[in-house]
Amino acid sequence: ALHDTDIPNLGDICKIKVEDIPKHDLFTYSFPCQDLSVAGKQAGLGKGTRSGLLYECEKIIEHCKPKYLLLENVKNLVGKKFKRQFDEWLDYLESLGYSNYWKVLNAKDYGVPQNRERVFVVRILGDHKPYEFANKIPLNKCIADILEDEVDEKYYLSEEIQKRFKLTNQNKNIIGTTKPEFRTIGQRDLVYDKNGI
Repeated sequence: ALHDTDIPNLGDICKIKVEDIPKHDLFTYSFPCQDLSVAGKQAGLGKGTRSGLLYECEKIIEHCKPKYLLLENVKNLVGKKFKRQFDEWLDYLESLGYSNYWKVLNAKDYGVPQNRERVFVVRILGDHKPYEFANKIPLNKCIADILEDEVDEKYYLSEEIQKRFKLTNQNKNIIGTTKPEFRTIGQRDLVYDKNGI
């Protein structure tokens, strides 16, 4: 959607000149999660890591001072291993005059049939009414409600993977795995029941 509009793509954030950024009130940003995710190498937010691209946002925030900042990333950003780095980022933004509001939200609590936890951080500059995250809403959809009826064959499992597919009774939402040993699987190896989340 961003690329089919008149919104300019200013290019690589590492090379961007803050003077070229148009005035704006809302700055949505995130950064690669691979160095934070439990599925990744967990290198953290240090400069030089992929997740360290967060610090490239400093120049934009300091120069443009948008009224609102919105960040989204994996839940592990506020996990035990990275919470100190997260808190340092919040302290930095508070030093610029921003109030911070953050919460771990799960897609299944907001009408999406997916168990996907993410941390959302809303920051507001200057005087304002305190921000409150939306209340949860009942989930009344399952995966089958959003699947397409006709799907291109290129999206089907290959014969090789189909041969590896094993049925399991581990969880009511999980019908199987593409790995022979359940103890060795990751989330990408699971196959979910279309009537679940």
